[in-house]
Amino acid sequence: MSVKPKELLHLATEAAVDKKAMNVVGLDLTGISMVADYFIVCHGNSDTQVQAIASEVRKRVLDAGATIRGIEGMDSARWVLMDLGDVVVHIFHRDEREYYNIERVWSDAKVVETV
Repeated sequence: MSVKPKELLHLATEAAVDKKAMNVVGLDLTGISMVADYFIVCHGNSDTQVQAIASEVRKRVLDAGATIRGIEGMDSARWVLMDLGDVVVHIFHRDEREYYNIERVWSDAKVVETV
């Protein structure tokens, strides 16, 4: 089963929100980047919460029949990067989110309604 990028965006966002992810932002990178169509950026307030958010996103994506191309950073839980193909999920620990400020780096992208 093929899950469309916009559906993946909503699915992953809902999973993150259900695990109390903070300040969830969807960025539309269509026409801006060849890396992905959408980024989801959010953060948790502890290593445990970051891991819980990532685990829930992984579970929901797999249950929907989508493929996860890669997950990095689960062990340290400071910045978990999930490659879902057309959607890339960035789950930061609060401190790292402030430091890396991904939204500023991709400031050309439109913020999209995700849930």
